[in-house]
Amino acid sequence: MNPYQTLLVSIDGSASSTKVLQRAMQLADKEAQRLHVIHVIEPLALAYGADMPMDVTELQQNLINQARESICSLTSGFPIPEDQIYVELGSIEKTVHEKAAELEADVIVMGSHMRGGWGILLGSTARGMLPGCQCDVLAVKIKD
Repeated sequence: MNPYQTLLVSIDGSASSTKVLQRAMQLADKEAQRLHVIHVIEPLALAYGADMPMDVTELQQNLINQARESICSLTSGFPIPEDQIYVELGSIEKTVHEKAAELEADVIVMGSHMRGGWGILLGSTARGMLPGCQCDVLAVKIKD
C-alpha cells in the first residue's frame, strides 16, 4: 500500500514543472486519494522591498490571475481537478507548509535544481522546505 494518500505538488510554472508533476503522478499511483498542486507568488513588497511608493494590489492580482491560467494550462494534461490547484500569494516555504498542514498532506513533491558552488552554501527552496515541515518532502532532481 502506498503510504502517501495526500500529495501536495509545489511547482514554479517552468518547463521542469511537468517533470515534477509526472513524478508525483507516479508516486501517487492509483491509490492516492488526493493530489493537489500549489504555485506560490511572492508579494511584490518581498521581491522589491517594503518601501514601494505605490499601491500594487491590482498588479499583484493580475499576476495571480495570469499565473493561475498558466498553471491550469500546465496541469491540463494531468487528472487533477481545478479545485485542487492553488495559486497563492506569500513566502514560498511558509505558504507551502501552511497548505500542506491544511490538507493534511503526507508528502510535498517539488523540483530541485542541483547546483554546485554558491548554490550549495546559499541553499535552495527545496532545502528550505525541510525545517518546520510536518510531512515528508520529495525533491525531484531537475538537471539544468
